Amino acid sequence: SRPAVVMPIPRRNFAPRTKPVVDTTPHNEQIQFESMRVVLDVPGGADELLGVMSKAEALAAAEERDLDLVLIGPKSDPPVCKIVSYDKFRFLKEKKKKEQQKAVKGQELKELKMSYKIGEHDYDVRKRAAEKFLGQGNKVKFSILFKGREITHADVGKTVMERMAQSLEAVGSVDSPPRVMGKQMIMTVSPKKTSPTK
Repeated sequence: SRPAVVMPIPRRNFAPRTKPVVDTTPHNEQIQFESMRVVLDVPGGADELLGVMSKAEALAAAEERDLDLVLIGPKSDPPVCKIVSYDKFRFLKEKKKKEQQKAVKGQELKELKMSYKIGEHDYDVRKRAAEKFLGQGNKVKFSILFKGREITHADVGKTVMERMAQSLEAVGSVDSPPRVMGKQMIMTVSPKKTSPTK
């Protein structure tokens, strides 16, 4: 009889497991403070202020509602705690963090080159491009390259940059004012944060 052929068992490539995000926000018995201002989570509405309570009273109020007591303002005087589902609190916190990371990742730095002796037409083209980029949520970097002895006209370049900053006041705010770096003058403008309408 033929000897049995032993087939090698294929090795599986196991992807390394990513560690789950651990939330360290103190809640329930982990809260160290003995007195606190307590607010109640109201789904779909503004939080309801329950007032200042002892830790025992706050824990009892949370338990009555089958919810958790979560520390949200440790630096306030007195500290602020919220009666809310801890799972819901963690979910919303993680969601907000992801949205912030997405917003930062989505922002690009767009460069627009100018000359210290830029003409009106070219100035308007750069201005319109900057307004478009800022409207898309991107930062804009303006640069003027000085060749040879042109660096002596840095003050004229600065005037051009400052004029551009004023032209964009409605949509952007200066992050970094005009400054000379080597043979270049650079200025960066960020999108203006709009305050939410009530």
